Amino acid sequence: MTTAGEHVDVLIVGAGLSGIGAAYHLRQAFPRRSYAILESRGALGGTWDLFRYPGIRSDSDMYTLGYRFRPWLGEKAIADGDTILDYVRDTAVESGIDRHIRYHHRVLAADWSSAENRWTVRAERTDTGETVTLTAGFLLSCAGYYRYDRGYTPDFAGVDRFPGPVVHPQHWPADLDVAGNRVVLIGSGATAVTLGPALTEQGAHVTMLQRSPSYIISAPVRDGLATRARKLLPPKAAYAVARAKNVALATAIYQLSQRYPDGMRKRIRGWQQRWLPAGYDIDTHFTPRYNPWDQRLCLAPNGDFFRAIRRGTLDVVTDTIETFTETGLRLTSGATLDADIIITATGLNLLAFGGMELTVDGTPVTMADRMAYKAMMLSDVPNFVFVIGYTNASWTLKADLVSEYTVRLLRHMDEHGYTRCVPVRDPSVGPAPLFTNFMPGYVVRAAKDFPMQGDRSPWRLRMNYVRDLFTLRHGKLTDGAMRFERARRRDPVPAAD
Repeated sequence: MTTAGEHVDVLIVGAGLSGIGAAYHLRQAFPRRSYAILESRGALGGTWDLFRYPGIRSDSDMYTLGYRFRPWLGEKAIADGDTILDYVRDTAVESGIDRHIRYHHRVLAADWSSAENRWTVRAERTDTGETVTLTAGFLLSCAGYYRYDRGYTPDFAGVDRFPGPVVHPQHWPADLDVAGNRVVLIGSGATAVTLGPALTEQGAHVTMLQRSPSYIISAPVRDGLATRARKLLPPKAAYAVARAKNVALATAIYQLSQRYPDGMRKRIRGWQQRWLPAGYDIDTHFTPRYNPWDQRLCLAPNGDFFRAIRRGTLDVVTDTIETFTETGLRLTSGATLDADIIITATGLNLLAFGGMELTVDGTPVTMADRMAYKAMMLSDVPNFVFVIGYTNASWTLKADLVSEYTVRLLRHMDEHGYTRCVPVRDPSVGPAPLFTNFMPGYVVRAAKDFPMQGDRSPWRLRMNYVRDLFTLRHGKLTDGAMRFERARRRDPVPAAD
């Protein structure tokens, strides 16, 4: 069953952190412009509503993960998932954005028509099974790049032999009781580093089994500068100060890691030596094969991960799995790990634009053939913007800038009578994978499903908030690559005989 819906000026896909922020920016700039948000799930919040595993929290400080327009007033700089979800919900409710969300609408496809100057978007009602069609003048994808219905789990040999629960964090059972149990936690990324200490707090003994180490550093739960600034300044000013400081600090650490990787390795090792027990084998368990920030650094708030090791409630084993057994795992080295529960924190699957299929005038858009303009639009795809956040900083920093740039585009089009904006690629621009300097396993697996970047601006992806701040907030809209067009005149309809 298909239901024809209404036309809106702007259609937003996804009611998570990015989608709510985009709606706020649009509403403030164009109060009379119509918009709707299509959300595949039954609640807003995106990642922060989906993931329910113990200890879920931000791995970025909330002074940069929070919206630029809405100060973070919580006490913790590294906040738990429920608090972040409340922050996103409150933003939507207080601004009236929640009334524009269509829940249980999973977008299947979007077709651009140059004759009509609009997108026709087809969505499936996940609660009723019917198909809904809407049209929009502008399409904004805020669906992120994770596949929400299924996490990544390798094909483990013998997994059926293990009688206990095998759980992926993306699908955490609400009734799972770990108290008094031996838990083997497979993985070494941010999820595992979060889960390990949280499960020990629930009474489990945790063994984190990693194929290779990640960089793990301690970060304070509370921001001292932010606390002092709140006593002296109004909330918005205090928030701006903390935000600017944390942007500068994160940028400095990233740049130092890229330019002086050996020096940063030594510094991180020194921090870890102060946290870990004397004589701990840092070389085996905490020294990755890659340089700092070739993958994201993992945060341990107030050193909780290292504290659990010192207490003896969390062990780290660096090895590979030969097979699951009736009692746990047998490793390639011949060692065995006994377990009552096994958790596979083995990563995520990526999915461009929530799986939405794009066509332009009936021609399918193949992602690998397209080039990303300013890491937010696709070559030769009109009136389409997407949000992909930074890999080296808070997601929302980029999401806010993309929303601001979209507002600038729409305002420019209104002022000059344009109906379309489309980036056009210069054939001389050389292609490269979108995430050249950031290649964890989940990115490598999905690289072919994402657009390319170019070898020079404005097609080059720069993971640099300060540079993007000037380019997207203040840079020229007419840069030679962006083409603005007015509606094509239609041929007159012949008179009837």
